[in-house]
This record gives sequence, C-alpha cells and structure tokens, in this order.
Amino acid sequence: MIKKILKSVREYKTASILTPIFITMEVILEVLIPILMTKIIDDGINEGRMDVILIIGGILVVMSIFSLLFGWLSSRYGSIASSGFAKNLRHDMYYKIQDYSFSNIEKFSSSSLVTRLTTDVNNIQMMYQMLIRIAIRTPLMFLFSLFMVYTIHPTLALIFLIIAPILGFFLFWISNHAHPMFEKVFKTYDVLNNRVQENVRGIRVVKSYVQEATEIKKFDEISEKIYQYFMKAEKLVSLNTPVMRLCVYTSILLISYIGGHYVVQGSLTTGELTGVITYAAQILNSLMMLSMVYVTCIISIPSMERVVEVLDEVPDIQNPKKPLKEVADGSITFEQVDFGYVKDKLVLKDINLSIKSGEMIGIIGGIGSSKSTLVNLIPRLYDVSEGRILVGGKDVRDYDMETLRKEVAIVLQKNVLFSGTIRENLQWGNKEATKEELDQACEIACCTEFISKFPQGYDTYIDQGGTNVSGGQKQRLCIARALLKKPKIIILDDSTSAVDTRTDAIIRKAFRSYIPEVTKIIIAQRISSVEDCDRVLVLNNGKIDAFDTPKKLLKTNKIYREVYESQVKGSDQNA
Repeated sequence: MIKKILKSVREYKTASILTPIFITMEVILEVLIPILMTKIIDDGINEGRMDVILIIGGILVVMSIFSLLFGWLSSRYGSIASSGFAKNLRHDMYYKIQDYSFSNIEKFSSSSLVTRLTTDVNNIQMMYQMLIRIAIRTPLMFLFSLFMVYTIHPTLALIFLIIAPILGFFLFWISNHAHPMFEKVFKTYDVLNNRVQENVRGIRVVKSYVQEATEIKKFDEISEKIYQYFMKAEKLVSLNTPVMRLCVYTSILLISYIGGHYVVQGSLTTGELTGVITYAAQILNSLMMLSMVYVTCIISIPSMERVVEVLDEVPDIQNPKKPLKEVADGSITFEQVDFGYVKDKLVLKDINLSIKSGEMIGIIGGIGSSKSTLVNLIPRLYDVSEGRILVGGKDVRDYDMETLRKEVAIVLQKNVLFSGTIRENLQWGNKEATKEELDQACEIACCTEFISKFPQGYDTYIDQGGTNVSGGQKQRLCIARALLKKPKIIILDDSTSAVDTRTDAIIRKAFRSYIPEVTKIIIAQRISSVEDCDRVLVLNNGKIDAFDTPKKLLKTNKIYREVYESQVKGSDQNA
C-alpha cells in the first residue's frame, strides 16, 4: 500500500530528501546547545569567568541562528514536498478514474470518489508532511538527547528507557481501537456526500413537493452517525494527551528527585543537572510530537486504504494489445449477444441484427426493455457477456477505444452540459471546430434560432448543469455537440423527448439531408420519431420482438401497432 502511494512523489523526491536532511542538522544543533549551557553555568557563572560566558554565549547565538535557518528550510521543503505529493496523488487518481468503465464507477459511486479525491488525499498530505518532518525529528531528538543524558549520568538515562515502552504500549492500544472507528467515519462521509449531491441536483423536485423537512431529517441522521463515530474515535485518541502528560511529569519528578540527590552527593554538578532537565524536556517533547504523528497516522491509514482501492482498481474494459486505429464505416452487427450488469442475470438475450452503414434505425420498447443498454454496447461503454458486436466489420473489442468512441457519437438520456460558454460546450465534440462547422451543426440540431436570441450568442455562459437553458434547448445543444465529432454512427437515446414534434421532424429531415452516409439510431417513446426511419427495432424484455420497416411492423407486430394506435388515434380523438 505504501509503495503504491509513494509512486506519486515523483518530481518532489528532492524536496522530500532535503526536508529530513535539514531536520537532522537542526536537531544536531539543538542537542548541542544544552551542553554549551552546562559549560556556561559550571565554567563561567560558578567560576566567575566572564570571558567564558561571552565566548560560549557567542557560539550559542550563531548555533541558534543556524538552527532557525535549518528549521525554516525543512518547513519550506516539507510544504513543497507534501503539497506536490498530494497534487500528483489527485492527478493519478483522476487519470485512473478516466479509464474506468461505467461498472467501475458504479462500484465506488461518484460521491465516494469525490470524498477520496478531496478529504482522503488531504489526510494523506498531512500525514506525509508530518512523516518527513516530525517523524524524522522526534526519534533523532529522542536518541541524541538520550545519548547526551547517558554521557552526563547513565543512571538518569534509565528513567527514559523505562518510560518509553510504557508510552509505546498505550499508543499501540489506542491505535488498535481507534482505526476501525475512523474507517466507519469515512464510509459514512461517502453516504453524506451522496445525499448532498442528490439534494442539490434535485432541489427543484424537493421544493415542488415541499420535502425540505424530509431531506433535512435524512441529512441530520447521517450527520449524527458521523458525529457518533467521530466521538467514539476521538474519545480513544484523546487518551493520548493524559498518558503523555503522566509520562512527562513522572519523568521530570524522578529526574529532579534523583538528580538532586546526586548534586548533594557531589557526583553531578548544577550545570549538568540543568542540562539533563533540558534534555528531558527535549526527549519528552519529542515523545509528545511522536504521539501527534501517531494520531495523524491512525486517521490517515483508512484514507490511504481507500485511495489505494481507487489506484488498484482494474478497469473492466481495456484496449487490446494491438488495437485497430480506423473504423471503415458505420455498419453494425450484433451476433448472438447476451449482456447482464450482474453475473447470471441477463438484461439482453440472444440479440442478432444487422444495420447497414447510413441507415436510419428507430428503436422502441417498453420501460425496462433495455433499449439504452443495447446502444451503450456499440461504443463499448460496456462489454458483452456473450457473443460479439461488429462495427465497420470488426469486433468492437479489437478497436482502440478512443478511435471507436470518436466514430460513435452518443447523446445519452441524461443530457449534460458543463459550466462554460455554449461554444466551449459544443467544442467538446471538436476542439478545432470553425465558426462554419458550429453553424452547420447547430442548424441541423435546430439550435441556431435560440442561440441567436442570446445577447452573447455562442459566448453565452451556461450555468453548472445547464440550468439556464430549457430541457429542449439542452437536448439540441447536446445533439449539435455530437454532430461536431463527425462520427460514422450517431445515437440519440430518447434525446428529442423535450422538443416539440415539429422540431423533432426537422432534426430527422436534416439528418437525412446533411449526413446521409452516417448511421443514425434513434431511441424514442414517440412513434412519430421513428415512423420515417428505414427500419425500426422493437424490443421486449431484452429480446428482439421485431425488426422491419415501419409500414410492415404496423401490419405484423402487435407491440408496434399498439403503440401507434395509442398515440396516433389517441391524439386524433383529443383533437
């Protein structure tokens, strides 16, 4: 786990190495200072020699200045190393997530991934900074100071050798009991983030149904869980301070008592006792800081485990060793295709169909008939469970995924626009698109009219989620964005449901006129959206019920005829 995490240090290795070097130099100077203080007391003050006081005092000033300098440098490089490490770690996680298939993302959930990219990485950054600074400083300070105490008086050094194991035992006990609690905290954070995302995304529904109180109650319940877990964990961690203080005060009392006896006996000077007490403060202070590092590690280890889960996740869908880099045409063939999101539970069964390049194909079926699932298999957003799918005469699993998805433009059911201008959103389809290409795509998708009414035109800013445009406008912008890819296959997954039938018909007519060579697949609930297609695929419970021209289906297929009669005759009666 640690090896995997540390791979993200990369170009910040130098800063990570310099930090402990400067820390070591600072510690050496700090450990030498009490020895000089001992000399000032014994050889200067007690002997009444001002020259000794001035000389050693001058050395102390120089050493203090260098100690401060090394401390500042270690702090500076420590900050650079930890911040850069966190930046790289977020980068590595984000890039890894980009390679995930839909099933990988669903495994973690979007809210959990956000928590891992933010809160968990911040915890790891804090731990890394403490490890390369405090975790280096504290053992060095402990060992060097203990050695200096031993050189002054070996018996007094035994006090620290007795106290340290007692402290270590208590820290180990606290860690073992607090770690599971922090794991629960971060898992509950995922639930909380998911709740907040759902609430914010669906705020219009919440307000229209006057469900604010219900949502607040749900939020409070999850928040209370986090509070309870944190309280249990923090109660255990808070034991660290009284245990530390007990060890500190016990050590000081023992040193004062035993050291005082040695001073009276004459085996220890006043200056040496002062030095031992100073070293005692350094030793006990280093133990205090070590306990802080320990607490930080207790909190951060669950975060490390969660981050490594993201980095270790193997994408379900990967490129072949020698991928094809060109799609010949927009022909599509399904050969005995089965598919299921869960093992042994198929949602598509025995799908066999052939679509010629340039055809306009309609797809209809009831809710849950797996229409969207079927088209998601074409750009390989999921892999088939059995059988194979051919695009341009080649198995989709043989293509380079980027090449395949550039040639298959899909406008999903849930249309998404990103924060930015209309132009920036459209250029997701083609970054280099010219004004003429933007105009043509918008004309085909019937966007030109409403874009021209905006004062800034293509430079009109789209709010997050596209909240400042209507559902129909959002759908048409997404269609235009897909057209700018200049694909060989374009799929509209119920992507004209929010536009009126007249505009829907104009878009389909423009498809035939402007992109006759592109294979067009239209999933729709309205029969009018597919009745002028070359052929229509009727799905029922994940199986092909029929696949023929609209005219023939009207005569031969019960499902198509029922939908047609319920919509067309129903509208005639209403009229």
